This record gives sequence, C-alpha cells and structure tokens, in this order.
Amino acid sequence: MTKSKRLVFFGTDDFSAAVLEEILVSGWAVSAVVTKPDSPAGRGQKIVPPAVKQIALEHKIKVLQPDKSSDIAAGLKDIDTEWGVLAAYGKIIPPAVLDMFSGGIVNIHPSLLPKYRGPAPIESAILNGDDKTGVSLMKLTAGMDEGPVYAEKGLPLSGIETRPELYERLADMGSELLSKNLEAIIGGALQPVEQDSTAATYTKLIKKADGELDFGQPAEVLQRQVRAYAGWPRSRAEVFGQKIIVTKAHVANNSIDGTLVIKCQPGYLEIEELIAPSGKKMAAAEFVRGYSKT
Repeated sequence: MTKSKRLVFFGTDDFSAAVLEEILVSGWAVSAVVTKPDSPAGRGQKIVPPAVKQIALEHKIKVLQPDKSSDIAAGLKDIDTEWGVLAAYGKIIPPAVLDMFSGGIVNIHPSLLPKYRGPAPIESAILNGDDKTGVSLMKLTAGMDEGPVYAEKGLPLSGIETRPELYERLADMGSELLSKNLEAIIGGALQPVEQDSTAATYTKLIKKADGELDFGQPAEVLQRQVRAYAGWPRSRAEVFGQKIIVTKAHVANNSIDGTLVIKCQPGYLEIEELIAPSGKKMAAAEFVRGYSKT
C-alpha cells in the first residue's frame, strides 16, 4: 500500500506543525523530521524548540536539527529518503539532498504559484491588497519555488485578514490538500504540471526594519502593513513623542473620524489598538488619555 511508504518531513513553525499533525493523523509513517535548531523567543529570549520538534518527540520520531543546510545530507544517510514533504522549513534544500529522494519532496507553498515565489507569500498577498490567495502542492526543485505543481486551491480574501489569521487558514487548507492528494502523488496517479515562469512574481525576505510605519505613505498601504506584519516584525511608529507598536488600524474618513487619527499622504489612518512604551496592549483611547499630554 502507498501509505506504507515512510516520509521525511521538513518544517519548523506553526504552519509546518499543522501539516505534520495532519500527515500523522492520516496514517502516514514519518521516519524523520528535519527542522531548525532550538532558538530564543519572546521577551525573555528563552530557548525553545520548533513547533514540529515537539510533535515529533511526542510521536517518538527521529529529529534532525542541522545548523547548516549542507549538514542535512549527513543526517539522512541512514534513513529511507524515497519521499519527503516540506512545509515552511525556512532553509534552502541543497541539490545533494534533493537527489537523495528518488520519489521527490512535495512542498506545500502558501500561494497560487507561480505568483509569490519566495519567502513571504502570505504577507505579500495582504500587502498588495489581493482579493484571493491559496496553496499549491509543488514538486521541490533546485530553483526557488519553480517546481511543477500537483494541485492547488484558492482562498478568497476579505481585506481584513491579519498575517497570523491567514497563516492558520492556509495551514489548514494546505494540510487538507496534501491529505487529499498525497497518496495519488506517491502512487503516480497524479503527475505535476510545469509552471508558467513568464507569469512568476517573487517576494523578498521580510526584515525588522520593514515594520516602521511611514505616514508619508497612503493610509490604505499602512493599514495593509499593520495586518501583514502582525506578530512579526510588527508595525512601529512614534505618536506624541512615544514609540508604539500598532496592532490594529483602519482607514478613516477624515481627521476627526476616530480617537487617534493620523494624517497620511494621502488619507487618514485610525489607530485602534497598540502596545504602549510600557509594553501594555491598550485601546487608542486609553493611550490618548495617558500619553497625549506627556
């Protein structure tokens, strides 16, 4: 039976964890999980393991955490590497590792390829104000998200989604799409179709500096930025001489359409919720009361 095939899973974050859990629930055997090393997180910078590592350990699955991509092959040399699944691993898979998988590695990519190849497809869909996104099942190749596509599914966007919300929805959708098609992929009944590279677009790696709000930009652009960068790198600004993190905002009709409205170029942005210099999350009205006259 196809499900007797053992898989190697590559992934790191919560998106990956949802996919790994679906694979295990669906009855697939996983021989190893390849993930990033444990890293500091949160205000206390406590060292924590990746989400998929915790799941793997609960299921007594071998965990590999190579520091460098070039170290992956050595960790897999004694493991069955006919088929792999990758979801938000966060590192480039070297050609030498791809060559180890005779069947291939199926990559779950959170966009409708060839649109938004690269590291930030979810954020880019929000930043660009798209009315639709989705997930693709792709055969991993050496080129950046250039492999042929097995299947895809679209998701309409309302224009109010935040990055964490869209990550969760696409993780669930990607998990379901993989579960529905993986057996056919491994069994050979579903063959991938080459992408139209002439229609490809690419995303850039998001950096902390990208979170700075520039009120010289249109209000609509800044509203999207607040939603796209929720969680990380978060949207930062200076208001009343105070450095804040904006967690919720929307386009206002005019300068008095709200409690904390900022003039943009063009338009107005109402800040609804923020994290104050104290580190406390609060509504805009509370911030205005406490900081507008300091």
